[in-house]
Amino acid sequence: MSLSAGKLWGMRRMADAGGRFKMTAVDQRPPIKAPIARARGTTEAPWDDVARFKRLLVETLQAESTAMLLDPHYAYPGAVDILDPRKGLILTLEDSVFEETPEGRLSSEIDDWSVEKIKRAGGDAVKVLAWYRPDAAPAICRAQQDFTKRVGEACARFDIPFLFELLVYPLASDNEQTRDYVEMRTKRADHVLASVEEFAGPDYGIDVFKLESPVAAGDLGNGTANVQALFDEMGRLAGRPWVMLSAGAGKDEFRTILRHAYAAGASGYLAGRAIWLDAFGAFPDWERIEAGLRGESTAYMQEINRLTDEAATPWFEHPRHRCKAGIAPADGGFRKAYAGFGHG
Repeated sequence: MSLSAGKLWGMRRMADAGGRFKMTAVDQRPPIKAPIARARGTTEAPWDDVARFKRLLVETLQAESTAMLLDPHYAYPGAVDILDPRKGLILTLEDSVFEETPEGRLSSEIDDWSVEKIKRAGGDAVKVLAWYRPDAAPAICRAQQDFTKRVGEACARFDIPFLFELLVYPLASDNEQTRDYVEMRTKRADHVLASVEEFAGPDYGIDVFKLESPVAAGDLGNGTANVQALFDEMGRLAGRPWVMLSAGAGKDEFRTILRHAYAAGASGYLAGRAIWLDAFGAFPDWERIEAGLRGESTAYMQEINRLTDEAATPWFEHPRHRCKAGIAPADGGFRKAYAGFGHG
């Protein structure tokens, strides 16, 4: 499959020269805002505290990253001035405040934010998280599918890669009090796989999947062969380059997840808390936070980057793009064939 000019450029910007993704997530909102609000004894986390922490993440971790994922609330306005222009810039589109209904969750875009604005702001890719349960009410599933299709269409129109994240979540019938943005302890692999299969369809326009482990982190040591088979199936169903998210997993757990994912053909990671959460635990001691980020967090990134170099599949070697990762037509007719910004 040939890539359009803009999508090809964005894919290259997110990866290293070898085609592997080593991307750091700085777009988290509730997982950062809630602890800060508790520490400050306030209802809302002060903007300056959240922005300061995100700026510190960019400053300390970008050297080990191929791309940084920022949000438009705090990270972009608070840290874009120090973002290394040699690094890829991914901007998040979805609102962290989802609608919780008795039948399932509904996602939406951040207000006053769009794919067009991400492109205009210099973004190399658009990231969207959609909560999805294939066994949720049909109307909920359709709404999440339609939401994703709209984003995919906009990414095609503005010729920018669409990086899509999927997370299963508890329904009321699960009786699991899982904190938001932390994986379900009782999640079922078939729910994860069915979700990937749905959104791998051509109507969604997804260029890179950001996926969770099909097995809960605490169960990774049970039946290694079966665990690897599930990762293999997830990679097959994705049908395009994919990376792993950490979903709050610990460092050791995420390292194990990456080994399984790379054996199944993943092209890297897009992770946050596995990298920086331990350091963040020192809040509001900014000196200890910075020391942790420059020390343990950086050392961990260097470790998983070595693993990525050794075992991940370059995105352009994925069967979807192999030998075809180039613009079309790659000749003097390009300027006539290319529709241009905002015109499909």
